[in-house]
Amino acid sequence: MVRWGRWFKSDQQQARDELRTLLPNHQDQPIASPIPAKQVTLIALRLKYQIEQVVPCELPPDRVTLPHSSVITPAVVKTAKSAGKLSGSTDDHSACVVYCLLVVRHWFKMQGKLELWDAELHELRASACEVIAKNIIEDEEDMTYLMQSVLLQRYSIVIDGMDSQPANAIERAVDLHAVRLIGSSGYQKCIAHLWRGWLMQDPDDGSRFIEYKGKTDTNYWSHFDPDRMRVPMYQNFVEIVVSIVFLGLYTGAINTINPTGDLDIVEGLLYIFTLGFACDEISKFYKVGWYYLSFWNVFNSTLYVLLSISFITRMIALGHPIDTPDRFRMNEISYDFLAFSAPMFWMRLLLYLDTYRFFGAMLVVLKVMMAESLIFFALLIVVLIGFLQGFIGLDLGDDNEISSVPFIVKQMLNAIMGSPDFDGWSRFAPPFGLILYYIYNFIIIVILLNVLIALYNSAYEDITENAIDEYLALFSQKTIQFVRAPDENVYIAPFNLIEIVFLSLPFEWWMGKARYAHLNDTVMGVIYSPLLLLTAFLETRTARMVKFNRSRHESDDDTIEEWEQMSAELDVEGSGWGKRVEESKPNVVTDAALLECQKMREDIKELKEMIRGLHADRAS
Repeated sequence: MVRWGRWFKSDQQQARDELRTLLPNHQDQPIASPIPAKQVTLIALRLKYQIEQVVPCELPPDRVTLPHSSVITPAVVKTAKSAGKLSGSTDDHSACVVYCLLVVRHWFKMQGKLELWDAELHELRASACEVIAKNIIEDEEDMTYLMQSVLLQRYSIVIDGMDSQPANAIERAVDLHAVRLIGSSGYQKCIAHLWRGWLMQDPDDGSRFIEYKGKTDTNYWSHFDPDRMRVPMYQNFVEIVVSIVFLGLYTGAINTINPTGDLDIVEGLLYIFTLGFACDEISKFYKVGWYYLSFWNVFNSTLYVLLSISFITRMIALGHPIDTPDRFRMNEISYDFLAFSAPMFWMRLLLYLDTYRFFGAMLVVLKVMMAESLIFFALLIVVLIGFLQGFIGLDLGDDNEISSVPFIVKQMLNAIMGSPDFDGWSRFAPPFGLILYYIYNFIIIVILLNVLIALYNSAYEDITENAIDEYLALFSQKTIQFVRAPDENVYIAPFNLIEIVFLSLPFEWWMGKARYAHLNDTVMGVIYSPLLLLTAFLETRTARMVKFNRSRHESDDDTIEEWEQMSAELDVEGSGWGKRVEESKPNVVTDAALLECQKMREDIKELKEMIRGLHADRAS
């Protein structure tokens, strides 16, 4: 089925891949790719050639994406992995192969839009790139090399004769929505380490990542560090708490109306929070540009505009004398805007709950539904304009003046909402007005609304069939958003007002960098001290767990589950259980029909040998 949402997506996401970097760089020198951009581009071209030969024509998608695929074989994966090291060369650039596969995937997607006659073929080749990259990631046993060199190392390619902005596979996969690759175990392990703050950007070299030195430090106060507020997990927790407090302030303000128009403490805090959130949105939009805009940004900005209008009308009300009609009227308008924004307050809370699987999956469904509904709204606008012009023409021809526009607009909107009224149209330019309104309702209710339902059903099925990978993609995107934060000092709204008013304006422009950084650490230590007391305790416990896991030669984040508690006492080989299982287990790698054919071939071979033996005996 055609996915209309794909055709209506802009190229912002593609441009963002080349324009945006993964993590903030506080150094003056630009970040350079460790492998020359020309070499990375050549590796990508080699991989593109390989994929074109491996998938030369259209095939059933399952032949490429299924485990133990007959198309993406271990030999194909090994060849792709060796694209970074050619025979006769001493340079080994295999670390950038996964990044190059994502670049090639992006190329095939673009080629599919340019060559619509081969769109399905290029889509299949793009899927092959993901499958190969996923296999390379899952086959890698050296986790340090995988995370720091393969997934987090930044690389550039040559575009229009110039090096692109360095990026890495973690960011590239999120931007390209490569859910199959994102769902791989190695990728998610890297995301988990970023989420916990176990992997951090090197403050002296923005092109590489280092492990958190305090991962095994069991000293409580060594973890009481304001810099730990850069950890995505802690930032997300603070944002949830602030959002709940923000919602509580709104509930208190809307349930305690002041007839005189005076501002109480609850309302004052509500508007201060709003100012902090608005400044945060403006700051990010200024630093990132138009590519920052998304559905939730527009949604939040609309809420802040409504609250700003409520505050402005309240200030206008306070400018009028007490107990005057103007003051009461402006105060009433202020509370009307405040009450009007109530649904948006509660829906806004979902934005900060997307780290939980249930809410995250539902948000992905809503996002895809909105993208798929673009075709409906495009058709709806054209239909509305056409019929509106026809109704206005009938109104003008009836009495030589336009007098029924409010009635026309209201009836057209009622039809969209499913409650048309045909009674009033019998007197509107009979019989043409009623006939035209019948046609309008048929197109809207019978055709367009069913198109919308079909699009929503398609979007829901696409997401629910791949719900786990979609949730992991959403979680990865959220983690990368925290890591991409452009601010060196983390002041989560509304605490950013403290940074603006008491730090940036009076001190930043003249104070030395080291001294200003120390001042920010002190202020953040005071602001986040309640949370740092808790995080220091949690990280101390985590440090003990990491030391225990390392003593068992296990991974740092390993946990002992129920089925592992007595696994050491199970002797599979000594008891003979392993041999019995080996003899009875089915072969799921090779197709059953192929296995039978191979068995038949062996039987025929044995039969031939017997016949030759009989002929030899008779001849003798």
